[in-house]
Amino acid sequence: MRWYLTGIVVSGFGSTAMWLVSGIWVKSLTGSDSLAALAAFALWAPVLVGPLLGTLADRVRRRPLLVVLNAATALLLPVLLWVESADRVWLLFAVLVLYGAQGAVHEAAEQALVATTLDEARLGTFNGLRMTANESTKLIAPLVAAGLFARYGGGPVALLDAASFALAAVLFALMPVREERPARPARRNWWRETAGGVRLLRASPVLRPLVATGGFTMLLAGVNGAAIYAVVDGGLGRSPAYAGVLYAVQGAGSVLAGLFAGPLLRRVPEREVAAVGLAVFAVAVGVRALPYGVTALVASAVIGLGMPWVLVAVMTAVQREAPAEAVGRVAATAHTLVFAPNALSIAFGAGLVAVVDVRILLPVLALAGTAWAAGLAVRGRRRDGRPGTGRGDDGPGRGDDGPGRGDDGPWRGDGAGDGRVDGLAVRGGQGAGSMEGGA
Repeated sequence: MRWYLTGIVVSGFGSTAMWLVSGIWVKSLTGSDSLAALAAFALWAPVLVGPLLGTLADRVRRRPLLVVLNAATALLLPVLLWVESADRVWLLFAVLVLYGAQGAVHEAAEQALVATTLDEARLGTFNGLRMTANESTKLIAPLVAAGLFARYGGGPVALLDAASFALAAVLFALMPVREERPARPARRNWWRETAGGVRLLRASPVLRPLVATGGFTMLLAGVNGAAIYAVVDGGLGRSPAYAGVLYAVQGAGSVLAGLFAGPLLRRVPEREVAAVGLAVFAVAVGVRALPYGVTALVASAVIGLGMPWVLVAVMTAVQREAPAEAVGRVAATAHTLVFAPNALSIAFGAGLVAVVDVRILLPVLALAGTAWAAGLAVRGRRRDGRPGTGRGDDGPGRGDDGPGRGDDGPWRGDGAGDGRVDGLAVRGGQGAGSMEGGA
């Protein structure tokens, strides 16, 4: 765990720096706001084909794949030293697309490696610490990246990112992990394997509502993010630079969220953690509409606290529920369904802010979020509110119920109850109470 988290911090530092600088770099070379915005889209675009990319994580051993991905990115990034004028911006865009694709495969491989090598009882704690490690880099990396770019340009930032990936490759190589080579199916078909991961997610009564909640949360987050400058300017009467202060406070809240996520997930089912996280996030979004500096800061911290709980709950549920041989595909599919709405809603939110006052828009978002959270919690309790189905001290939890899933049957494909979807067996011993039972 120590080597893995260190690798996350190191590579996350460089990635955060690169994500920040890419748009500034394009803007400084071309003077175009639209091209600068496309830099962010280039990084996000591969997420849309995440299920297809995630299939790779189920075809090979995950730790060597992480080493290769980080080493390859370290070798790729120095190419950006040639981006010195507007006519070479195309090279930056090409690298950004590859960078985003690498990130999609990396995410799937990470989740699959954790799911298949870490004790199940520690998944929530580990994912919380992973979130804390990721978010902590966002407190420092933007300042370092902005300073480097202002003084020396984009080249040194690219080299810093390359160095972080090289170091991460070494750290992942040093992880004391033993993996079995994935079984090779009789017939390999990339599209069929990808579709199998999608069907596994769709067939799971546990993952469907959680992934939908993650996607809805990020949809609200995108609109909320698009409204930030209207809040800063119109509501608080501050300069646009004050948005950086609000983002920093939000980042601090996210660091704390990761620390609390583990203890919560040891005591409360993932569905309820996601519902609480969404409710907390939504209320804070509504409070942000108030024209007071103190409430804006508190709301930003609480937004940073609530939103990661939803994401950690989804991540942990995927690792618990997906069969070992398909975790990469299911994780990549979930990642696409959760984060693609965020990218789309940023553009949608920009249009809404132009025609709707944020004092109306943000409370509406709050109402929508709290209503969804309440519905998620109520449906979860109705479905699995029977005594003795909770985790921890409240009931037998996972593994003690046998391989079945209560009255609902195992994962279902086309109505079958044999625990398989297109030949992929669900991991045994996953009782329904481990995910959706009452606390």
